[in-house]
Order: sequence, then C-alpha cells, then structure tokens
Amino acid sequence: MESEQLFRRGYYRNSYNSITSASSDEELLDGAGVIMDFQTSEDDNLLDGDASVGTHYTMTNGGSINSSTHLLDLLDEPIPGVGTYDDFHTIDWVREKCKDRERHRRINSKKKESAWEMAKSLYDAWSGWLVVTLTGLASGALAGLIDIAADWMTDLKEGICLDALWFNHEQCCWGSNKTTFEERDKCPQWETWAELIIGQAEGPGSYIMNYIMYIFWALSFAFLAVSLVKVFAPYACGSGIPEIKTILSGFIIRGYLGKWTLMIKTITLVLAVASGLSLGKEGPLVHVACCCGNIFSYLFPKYSTNEAKKREVLSAASAAGVSVAFGAPIGGVLFSLEEVSYYFPLKTLWRSFFAALVAAFVLRSINPFGNSRLVLFYVEYHTPWYLFELFPFILLGVFGGLWGAFFIRANIAWCRRRKSTKFGKYPVLEVIIVAAVTAVIAFPNPYTRLNTSELIKQLFTDCGPLESSSLCDYRNDMNASKLVDIPDRPAGTGVYSAIWQLCLALIFKIIMTVFTFGIKVPSGLFIPSMAIGAIAGRIVGIAVEQLAYYHHDWFIFKEWCEVGADCITPGLYAMVGAAACLGGVTRMTVSLVVIVFELTESARKKQEGIVGSSRVCFAQHTPSLPAESPRPLKLRSILDMSPFTVTDHTPMEIVVDIFRKLGLRQCLVTHNGIVLGIITKKNILEHLEQLKQHVEPLAPPWHYNKKRYPPSYGPDGKPRPRINNVQLNPIAEEREETEEEVHLLNSTML
Repeated sequence: MESEQLFRRGYYRNSYNSITSASSDEELLDGAGVIMDFQTSEDDNLLDGDASVGTHYTMTNGGSINSSTHLLDLLDEPIPGVGTYDDFHTIDWVREKCKDRERHRRINSKKKESAWEMAKSLYDAWSGWLVVTLTGLASGALAGLIDIAADWMTDLKEGICLDALWFNHEQCCWGSNKTTFEERDKCPQWETWAELIIGQAEGPGSYIMNYIMYIFWALSFAFLAVSLVKVFAPYACGSGIPEIKTILSGFIIRGYLGKWTLMIKTITLVLAVASGLSLGKEGPLVHVACCCGNIFSYLFPKYSTNEAKKREVLSAASAAGVSVAFGAPIGGVLFSLEEVSYYFPLKTLWRSFFAALVAAFVLRSINPFGNSRLVLFYVEYHTPWYLFELFPFILLGVFGGLWGAFFIRANIAWCRRRKSTKFGKYPVLEVIIVAAVTAVIAFPNPYTRLNTSELIKQLFTDCGPLESSSLCDYRNDMNASKLVDIPDRPAGTGVYSAIWQLCLALIFKIIMTVFTFGIKVPSGLFIPSMAIGAIAGRIVGIAVEQLAYYHHDWFIFKEWCEVGADCITPGLYAMVGAAACLGGVTRMTVSLVVIVFELTESARKKQEGIVGSSRVCFAQHTPSLPAESPRPLKLRSILDMSPFTVTDHTPMEIVVDIFRKLGLRQCLVTHNGIVLGIITKKNILEHLEQLKQHVEPLAPPWHYNKKRYPPSYGPDGKPRPRINNVQLNPIAEEREETEEEVHLLNSTML
C-alpha cells in the first residue's frame, strides 16, 4: 500500500524534485524510480545468491517495466540517483563493497572456462600490485625532478654557472681547482648577477645589484606560480593533505586528483619553493603522489569502477609521497595508517610499503642531491645524549606545543580576516605582497636567504674539523683534530653573531609562516615548522654547550662533562626541536618519531681514522694521547657491564640448561671473583655433539612398548580379570638398561 501511494505521487525516473524533497530513507529509494516488492515465505531466502522457488523480486522502473532479476544485478545497472556520485558527495561504502564482491565472484566462476578467462583472473589478482608499482615509479621520478629543478632555480636568484647553465652553485664548483677551504662556494665558473651586469664582485654596488636581482627573481617565480594555479588548476594550491584525508574518508572532489592538477602542481611547486617563500615541498609531494595513483587506477577496471577500491590505491600513494619527501618508507606507511587513511586493510599495508620502497629506490637512483641520500638534511651523530639533557629536551617539546597552538590560532584568524578583506578577492596581489616582503627581509640575513632545506641541513650538522660555517666558529685547540670526538670548546665571535642572526631568523620564520600558509600557491607546512624548531633547538644546544664548558664542575655536568670531553651536540638539539615543532603543528606521534629516526639514522655509529696501531679504549672518557698518535677505537658502547657468570664448580648439566633457557651467547667462568675463562654457545654445541657420539642411546621407556600392555580380552574371547595390583621388579643384571619392568598381576596370582 505504501509503495502504491508513493507511486501515485509521481516518483518517476526523471523526478529530481521528488528526490530532493524526500523526507525519509524509503522515499529516497523510491525517488530513484525503483520500487521493489519482496514477496517470500522465508526470511533466509533473501540472503541466498540465486533466486529460488518461492522468492520473487519484482522491480518496477519508471512504472512501466516489470521483470524478475537477481538482487545483485541491480548494482551493475545505472539506476538514476543510485551509484552515481556527484561532486562534493560521499560514496556508499556498503554498495561499493558489494559490487567488488560480486565482481570477484563472477571472475572466479568463469576462470575455469578457458585460458583467456584464467588470464583475466590473474590480471585482476595482480592489478593491485601493478598499480602501486607504477605509482611508486612515478612518485619517485617526479620527486627527483622537483628536487633538482628547485635547487637550480633557488641558486638562479644569486647567479648563474657560465660553463653549464643547468648546474646549480654547488655542482658548478665541483670541478674547480681554485676554491679555498674558507670560501669553498666561490669559484670562477660561478658568477653573481652583479659580476655579470656591472662587473663588480664586492662593494656596495655589488650588494645592491644582487639585492635587486634577488627580489626580481623571487617576485617573478611567485607571480608565475600563482598565475598558473589561478588559470589552469585552482586545486593545485595549498598542501593537499587535508583534502586527501577528506577524499580517503569517502568524499568526492572531482578534478582534485586529475591530470591538470598533477601537471600544474609539479611546475608551480618548483616555482613556489624557488621564490623563497616560507613553505616546503614535502606536503605537496603527497598530493602529487596521490594524483599519480588516481591516474594509474583508471588503467585497471578493478579500481576505475569502484570508488572504495580506488581509495586503497590512494592510501598506498600517500605512503609513497611521504617516503620520497623525507626518505622514510616505514614512516610513510605509518603516516598513511595514522593520519590519512580511513579504510586500511592488511593487503593495503603491504602494498603501501611496497609502493614506498619503489618510490624511495627510484629517488635514490636519481640522486638529486649528490650525496647518495634521499633528503638533503641527512645527518649522523656519533656522541650519545646523557640523562641531564632531558630537561632541555622537555623545554623544546613545550616550545613545539606552544608553536603549534600559536600557529593554528593565528593562521585561522588570518584566514577569516582574508575573507573579509580585498586579499580574498585578489589572490595574485596577496602572493606578490607576501613574496616581496619575504624577499626584502630575507636577503640581509644569511640564514633566511638560504633555502629552507639547506638551512635545516646546516642546523642539524655537527661541528667537525671540516666545517667552516659561522655556527662552528669555535676557538680550536691545535690538536683537536687528532681526537675521535672534538671536545666542547669556547664559542668564538662567529658563534655569537650567528646566535643573534638565528634569533632574528626565528622571529621572521614564525611571522611569515602564519601569513604564507594559505595563499594560492602550493605550500607545505612540514619544512617551515621543522626550520623553526631547528633554529630554536640549535640556540638552546649552543647555550647548554657553553654552560657545560664554563661550569663543568656543577653536579649536573660533573659526571659527564669533564675537561676535554665531548658531551653536548648542538645539532642533536636542533633535530629534537624540529621534531617537537612538527609534532605540535601536525599532531603526529608514532609516525613522526619513525620519520625523524629514518631521516637522521641516529643509530648508526661510525669511527673514521682507525688503523692497526690504534689504541682500544673501553673507558667512558678517552685518555689524552700524543698528537702524533692515531685515533683510538672506542668500544664503550658495545661493552657489557654486567655479564652472566658461573663458578668453576657448577655442573655442566646446569650450564647447558642455563644456555637453553636464557638464550645466552657467552658466559664467564670465575673462581673467587677471578675470571678463569669464557664459555660460548659454540662450546656448548660442541660439548653436546661429543656426548651424543660417545654415549649410547637409552632404551625407550616402558610406556612406549605396546607388548607390555595385556589385551583387554584373553585368547578365549572372554574379558580378562580385573587388575588389582602393580608390582615393580628390577631388570636382570645382564641387561645394560637401567629402567624397570612392569609386571601386572591379578588377584589369582596373589
């Protein structure tokens, strides 16, 4: 009756107004022009795949066609209003899952019919791995292209290489023999714009000309980037990660992962990074990778016709994007699982990891930075941190949380203000103004003039004998280069001037990041947040280092920071501060820790300059050695301070049992506290092998001998008498076995 009443109201195939005005779920179903009448005698028959006797599915489509059909066949028919998703709508997860299950069932039912159907079945099964492989290859190649182009265009603001125009500043000076240790970035092949235009390398005129050309190129790159975004692909602006999270949750945004968006995002990302704006390319790389995954998914019908399956590919693509952004395949998978994905089955986990590995391998093969690493700011630390350093680490964590709260509130307030002012109506003008202010303020400060990734690299790097930056301008000892770890030294004038410049750079980065994030160019938030944290961490690290040097007799420094000891690493503080600020803004936890761990590979320890005559040191502090002596080999980190010991009176059976149950590899043998020797796992195995060769095997126990058990029935077919007693008699002396034989006696034998 209800169906007839709704049908009389005029719910036809093209009745769009009836659909939009429906007030209940039943009316929405009928609004599509489909009226189903299920008549069955049993409820369970509705769950069967095939229509059986007593089950009738009558479908009225448009009110004129009646037919009996399979229930799941409705999923393949283009019913108006059902299964077709418009822009800014959500997908039906249940329906998409049913479609995929029915497709899989149809393929399995036909694969035994012919060899062609079997090949189609194999192609369908392997299509998931093929699409993530293609996505990883494309993501790695595009990431390498973006890194190379961004470095070249960033150096183009300062000068050009005359011998090879496609070389950046560092590559141009690789083949020069006229560089010095103090000025290793100056070579005849590289000329600044002042040298090319006015012919002066130094002086006020040269500084002003380089200043003008720096602003000119920054404004040109920013204007070109915002123009391309506005004209060709408005979706190419911003980071892209929030929108990708929305898409993966089931939302439809047409064109956001299309071909034009991919092309414009790749080009304008290079221009935006080269313009010197306070933004990064790591976030947009995730958007680029997801565009690749979306485009390649249309090559496979398994994913092109199913929105839910397509989101599995996008989850793997986001992992590949983080992998090429930070050189962290495992961190990329955890980022996709923790932050981005809404539906993440187990097979998607393995495919995401495979896509991340492929992308990282391609980027490593391209080697865009020339250091055989996936990122520019890869570092290694050889000195461990100590317990008293937890307090400054906690302070850096508090600073990261405060920075995250301030940025979120300030950026939201500015975005609201943008809507009510002319900046919202003129996005090109906003980008030009922000780029001009950034270039004018950034050029005088050498730390803000640098590319943000290059700045993070300098802040992360530990000061060694080959570092010539102002951050490493310490008053050195003449014999300091002979030591494994350069000890803490008093800061020179360069370090103090660098601290003031870093303080100004910190204020500049905090203010400009708030106004930059949200303009109509591709902009990521990862790198600016890491730069802010790295600046703050480096300042705190230098302060703690000098405090420990001048006050090494304090109780907190007395145990670790002796005179001539290397106990503070300022670069480590920069890394901790970068992770704290990035976590404060993005609210990432586990994935952030793994990304930073893969980014720095802090667990690797390497000692250079070790020769055959090097002295081996197991103590905590290296003793003073003559200046001409080679570097000692420090093995304190691998020393076991509490080894397992046994006395020389311990039975060997107990020792073998200890090795088995505790999983030991070695054990010391002592006598009255004096070490007599060592027993290794290899010695235990050799001992057991000797026992097995010289000792004859024991006879099987009595309960394995079936002949000792009397049958339940006697030879005459009658049951045996009930057993009342069990007697144990020793075995005859001529037998070598030591076990006892069991004789079963009945009551008559007693």
